[in-house]
Amino acid sequence: MYRDNSAISDLFFGRDDAENDLTDGLLNGMVFQQNYAYREALSGRKSLIIGRKGAGKSAICRRLADPDGHPGATVVITPDDAAGDELRRFELQGVSGDTAKSLIWRYVFAVHAARHLCEHARAAHGWRTRASVRALRRFLSENDEMEQEGLYDRLRRGTRGLQSANLSLAAFGFEAGFGLAGASEGARASRQLEVIEEGVAKAFDELGCGDAHPPLLFLVDQLEQIWTIDPDSHALVAGLLLASKQVTGRYSGAVRCTLFLRSDIYDRLHFSEADKFHSDELRIIWTQEELAQMALARAAASLKTDLQPEQLWGVLFCPSVSGEATPEYLYRRSLPRPRDTIQFLNACRDVADQRNHRHVEEEDVLTATEQFSRWKLTDLAREYAVTHPFLSSLFLLFDNYGYVVMRSALASRFDAHRHRLHEEFTDYAESLTTQGVIDVLFGIGFLGVRRNNQVVYMDGAQTPPQPEEEEFHVHPCFRPALGDRGPVGLAAYSPRRSRGIHGGVSQLAISSGSDASLAVSRDSRLLGDVTRSCERLLRQLLRAGLPLDMRGAVQTQIGHVLDDARRARDDLGRGASIDVTHHVLTASGYLGALAIQLRESGIHDDPLTRRLEDEAKALIRAAGGALGGGGGSNSSP
Repeated sequence: MYRDNSAISDLFFGRDDAENDLTDGLLNGMVFQQNYAYREALSGRKSLIIGRKGAGKSAICRRLADPDGHPGATVVITPDDAAGDELRRFELQGVSGDTAKSLIWRYVFAVHAARHLCEHARAAHGWRTRASVRALRRFLSENDEMEQEGLYDRLRRGTRGLQSANLSLAAFGFEAGFGLAGASEGARASRQLEVIEEGVAKAFDELGCGDAHPPLLFLVDQLEQIWTIDPDSHALVAGLLLASKQVTGRYSGAVRCTLFLRSDIYDRLHFSEADKFHSDELRIIWTQEELAQMALARAAASLKTDLQPEQLWGVLFCPSVSGEATPEYLYRRSLPRPRDTIQFLNACRDVADQRNHRHVEEEDVLTATEQFSRWKLTDLAREYAVTHPFLSSLFLLFDNYGYVVMRSALASRFDAHRHRLHEEFTDYAESLTTQGVIDVLFGIGFLGVRRNNQVVYMDGAQTPPQPEEEEFHVHPCFRPALGDRGPVGLAAYSPRRSRGIHGGVSQLAISSGSDASLAVSRDSRLLGDVTRSCERLLRQLLRAGLPLDMRGAVQTQIGHVLDDARRARDDLGRGASIDVTHHVLTASGYLGALAIQLRESGIHDDPLTRRLEDEAKALIRAAGGALGGGGGSNSSP
């Protein structure tokens, strides 16, 4: 049981990526979360695990590759740049790019399966070697595939052999060329592969591997390392999907393939057989509860002790931040994936440790929030640099604005930069429209849309924003990095701060006798005019069509104007000397500026903006009347 007897420096939530977390972190059986995606991949019900960067795909892959994660043999395939170049360059005359790439992937799987069978047969099935296994060993030897080499070398030999039809198939009873004269490259390669796969399948059948033990599991991960947006990369991934389905069916349950794909890559694929993979797909979605469990497990592992939720979120961390329970605060301000949670928690811990705090205090979390937000905005642009290289330019459309943005306001901001964006990103000009920008920013999780009285963000199940949907919100994760100014970016009301807006207004002279009484009466009436204007505006606000967050911000600022006018009137009644004219004109200027800000935010025809302008003008007339310059009091009901 954890006791409060150590500094926060003992706390650690692990590394950012699965590879380093396995060797120098916390990713092991104690902290790995056996979530739904892992269980479905383990069972074989799902073979295509899709998720965003940092969603935990590689963690699932590495766990399945571990003897404690999958009871059968596994082969992990992670292409590097050299292998990617070899795959992209591979083509065969007479077949499509997708089909050509599927053939080379099938070759890789067949060779790995053959090597596995040669090692596995004696260990698991007795001393007598089957004829089919001897044939596989001969095939591997004659084609220089016996050595344990990297993927690039295997691909290099495979591509040359399939393109030239010079693979040695004598082990399976076929001479070189075996009736392939005059056939296309694609036909020759396909026939060679059929012979190899038939030999592998025969060995699996003779050994009874399909029933005797768990299947051989191929795990293909980190394809984003070799992905670009060119057609060859598209064919590379589409071919992999086709090959994985072919292999799973070809070997009668003795082999399975599980692929781990970034969602932005998978969603760009378009090929004729894509509809055959829907039942294999599973998109990783993390709930707040799952991420909280992950955080608790990692904290407990780092402290080497049992830890209860209330100890993590009430002792090690402050129980609340800005009025929210700490887990909810952190979850709302990060994208729902393990990497974000780990980074945010470690950032909080680091700030507290640098300040020599024994616990993570509220001020530590607030400081970490700013830092984390800057990280994530930069990371988001990097994450989609291949598919959306213009993201950093789009983020500028939201810098120092409110986080609520109406479609019309976004269109106005975008139009001001449209020409420059089209010139800088010529290849993307067709998609760089207002709707295109909305679709992209929603798809990457930067924007949410108001739908059915709530703001929803992309989680893999949400439909894209529709043309009739008008209200969008910047995700809380990115607001601090963009200069969070609240929902509408309103400047706070302050008479002192606004003193220079209406310069040249001198303080009213307060004389003695009847003149003083008259001046006090006028001052009181002017402040009453401000009060009544604010009260009318607040009533109008209740009927306004503003977004809820925006309405709350406007209500707060009008409330400040109202409260300040009431305090000034009370002070005046107690004999204080107040520059009432300046006060009234400042309030008028603020209400007028508020109307302008709402229009710039996309609120054009709402009665509230017109009422704000009317009340601002009326207050100016009232102040002029008080000075003797004409105009009367704003006293309409």
